[in-house]
Amino acid sequence: MTIPVEFILLFISVLFLVSLFATKAGAKLGVPVLLLFLGVGMVFGVDGIGFNFQNYGAAQAVGTVALCIILFSGGLDTKYSEIKPVAVQGTILATLGVLLMAFITGAFIFYIAQYFSIQLSFLESLLLASVMSSTDSASVFSILRGKGVRLKKNMRPMLELESGSNDPMAYMLTVVLIQLLESGAGSTGYGKAVLDFVLQFAIGGAAGFLLGKAAVWIINRINLDNDSLYPILLFSFGILIFPATYFMKGNGYLAVYIGGLVLGNAPLVHKRSSLRFFDGLAWISQIVMFLTLGLLVNPKDLLPVAVISLCIGIFMIVGARPASVLLSLLPFRAMKIREKIFISWVGLRGAVPIVFAILPLAAGLEHAQLMFNIVFFITLLSLLVQGTGLTLVGKWLGLVKSSDDRGAFQDFDIELPEDIKSTMTEIALDESILDHGKRLMDIHLPEHTLAVMVKRDNKYFIPKGNTELHPGDKLLVITNNEDALLETYKKLDIKDYRIKRT
Repeated sequence: MTIPVEFILLFISVLFLVSLFATKAGAKLGVPVLLLFLGVGMVFGVDGIGFNFQNYGAAQAVGTVALCIILFSGGLDTKYSEIKPVAVQGTILATLGVLLMAFITGAFIFYIAQYFSIQLSFLESLLLASVMSSTDSASVFSILRGKGVRLKKNMRPMLELESGSNDPMAYMLTVVLIQLLESGAGSTGYGKAVLDFVLQFAIGGAAGFLLGKAAVWIINRINLDNDSLYPILLFSFGILIFPATYFMKGNGYLAVYIGGLVLGNAPLVHKRSSLRFFDGLAWISQIVMFLTLGLLVNPKDLLPVAVISLCIGIFMIVGARPASVLLSLLPFRAMKIREKIFISWVGLRGAVPIVFAILPLAAGLEHAQLMFNIVFFITLLSLLVQGTGLTLVGKWLGLVKSSDDRGAFQDFDIELPEDIKSTMTEIALDESILDHGKRLMDIHLPEHTLAVMVKRDNKYFIPKGNTELHPGDKLLVITNNEDALLETYKKLDIKDYRIKRT
């Protein structure tokens, strides 16, 4: 029976709409948005409404493409200036930290599997742990932004760097262990696996850097007639990096992230519009990936593995992740213990482990379905426990502060180039503010600060000093002295304002 394309479009649109509406409730409750996407997929799946989607190959393909876009977008949004102070720590967490996480968790799985009469070899236990060894930054920062908080010190760039660059290590561990299980783990097999591991990382890193540089050169010189094509050109290069590196026998995920990092920190033609395009594209990719994975799982299959999954998941949260972080960051004595504890808590499992858990299924390994169900259960547990408790733990450790950014601008959709280091604010005027005087000159703004535009009754105009202001007007202010401006707002008792930093 052929399914009409209209029904497919209706089903996809309903899935998206339900997911997006669910994010409103999730933001208020502090529940990770991506957990809700997974939940919506499960509700519409075979054990819910009844949509039967059991195509692991298609799910892996969707996950791979989505992950490439997400990693590339993450690289584009990461600034060298932010990650430079924490580059060493973040890189160590993304490499050594993942290795330690995999081996500590693998040893625990091997031990506890025997208690549950599950016959997993040490390599199989290590494979299961490796699949779950990377963290998910999308869930973490969707919660932080939803709650309107910011991390103190260099916590955010460090976590972004770790989350954006640790997927390649987890992927390589997974692939190498699958190869060892398929071919037998002799001394020759281990030696070849280590060599392949090193080569893939070296080739992946070099390919990402060189292809990123080549993309910068081409984008700035191709001179397209239609400006709307530049975001598509950037997207094409982002996708190209993955298969090109794959055919070079390198790690495509690492190359995609590094390529995005190179492009994001280079001067590009129509850069801002391209980055905004990729921000939306990354969210679409996350939604599609989580919905697809939610449709793939049968909730009833999770019940038989619930107890062992709880044991492994709790151990990862309170044992393996803290141990791997503390050991990895042992040389950095300047970092306080509370910072290391918070990094340990931000060890969220996301869609990536589920995507990687499809690889053993594709290889036809004996306990692949068991592994997939355990990984899915632990992902739900991690998002629910660590995700909902992230802001609370951060505040308890004194590493989260309320943000001055009071949401996105509502009336002025304006962006300044990155080279202009200024702050814009949007003020809603009321009677109390105008008690100091109804003209613009009566609002004594600090030096290096300009009121550049007024919105009144859906009309915009540029004000002068003697322009009379009315209650309900919206004022756009640009300043180079943010602290002085905020102090002025405080003195004038201006509370309804929004901030956008460049």
